[in-house]
This record gives sequence, structure tokens and C-alpha cells, in this order.
Amino acid sequence: MAAAAVSALGGLGAPDPDEGGSSGSEDEARPGTAAAAAAQKREERLRKFRELHMKRNEARKLNHQEVVEEDKRLKLPANWEAKKARLEWELKVEEKKKECAARGEDYERVKLLEISAEDAERWERKKKRKNPDLGFSDYAAAQLRQYQRLTRQIKPDLEQYEKLKEQYGEALYPTSDSLLHGTHVPSKEGVDRMVADLEKQIEKREKYSRRRPYNDDADIDYINERNAKFNKKAERFYGKYTAEIKQNLERGTAV
Repeated sequence: MAAAAVSALGGLGAPDPDEGGSSGSEDEARPGTAAAAAAQKREERLRKFRELHMKRNEARKLNHQEVVEEDKRLKLPANWEAKKARLEWELKVEEKKKECAARGEDYERVKLLEISAEDAERWERKKKRKNPDLGFSDYAAAQLRQYQRLTRQIKPDLEQYEKLKEQYGEALYPTSDSLLHGTHVPSKEGVDRMVADLEKQIEKREKYSRRRPYNDDADIDYINERNAKFNKKAERFYGKYTAEIKQNLERGTAV
């Protein structure tokens, strides 16, 4: 009966113990391969994580450096960049002068040779535009302009100044706390310079009385000469506030 059962199982196609040995070894090899692949993926992910961690630390370090530099720049004076550029330019000029002196050349001539004609013309135009006459705005501005013009013309004699300072001491330029008064008498040369300067001012002031040229293309918004002067003053002080109203009136769109 046992033999019949065995033969029946054999007929049903039951696996032979000898034939199943190879498939078992394959099943045992597969878990090992899967574990190696998982370990490799884990190592790859850890490597990427370490790289990202290093990049984050580097970015944090650079960001901190930028914050420190920005804080330093904010604490510097407003014109620090201009001062720095000026100092660098002065250092270059000093080095250039030393090089020219070592070669026995004149620095001014070398500098002029390096300047193009366009730059020279531009600098000449800039000099002409320096302190331009913008017309009368108020008496304070006119007085400041006159003071700047007169002080630029002054060429002090430092040797004579030191001699007078030793001679008169505090009486040379007395202050409100000085007890000496009227002891210093200016030199004849100084008085002559002052008189010549005053005469030049009077002569120049007389030329201002000439009639200004008439502009035929200008709009006529006055009825007489006095009204024209008043309109010019009003336009100078209030023109920027009334420009839109004036345009609406001319177009006829004023409300």
C-alpha cells in the first residue's frame, strides 16, 4: 500500500529531492545579493547626505562672512568709498612721480602725454562750468557766491603773517575776549590791494545794469516791464508748483 502511495505521488509530479538542490542554492544566494544592493544604496545615500551637510555648512559660513562684511560697511562713513578711491588714486600718483623722478623725467609732461584730446576738452568744459552764474535767487546765495569768489583770489603771504604774529601777538586778530583794540595797523600794500579789489567790484557791478537781451520766442504773459519782472520772480519760486495749473488753463481743461 505504501508503494502504491509513492507511485501515486510520483504520478502527480511531486518534486524529486535530488532535483530541488540547485533551486535551493539560488534562493540562498538571492538574499545575499539583495542585502549587498541595499547596503550599496545606503552607502550612496549617506555619501549624498554628507555632501549636502558639507555644502550647508559652507553656505552658512559664507553667509556669516557676508553678514559681517555688510555690518562693517554699514558702520563706515557715507563717503568711505569715495575716500578710498581718492586715497588709491593718490598712492598711484605718488608711485608714478617716484618712477618719473628715478628716470629723470618731468611728471607733469608725462601726465600730459597720457591725456587724450577728448579728455582735455571735457576737463576744460568742466572747469568753465565750475561755479556757474545761475542768476539771482536770494541775497544769501549771492553773498555766499561773492565770498567764495573773493576767497579764491586770496594768496596769503605766510612769511609776512608769521612776522606780524610775532610782532603783534593777540592784537593781530583780536576776539571778543581781547582787551587790546586798535593797536594793529594794516600795511600800505594790504590797503592798496583792498582798494584795487573794491574798484574792480564797482566796475563789475556797473556792467550788471545793462539791459538783458529780449527773447522774441518767449511767451508774453505781462503788461509792462514791472509786471514782467514780477512774473519772472514768481515763476522762479513757484513755477514748479503751478506748472500743471498753467498747462490746464492753456489747454482749457481746468476745473
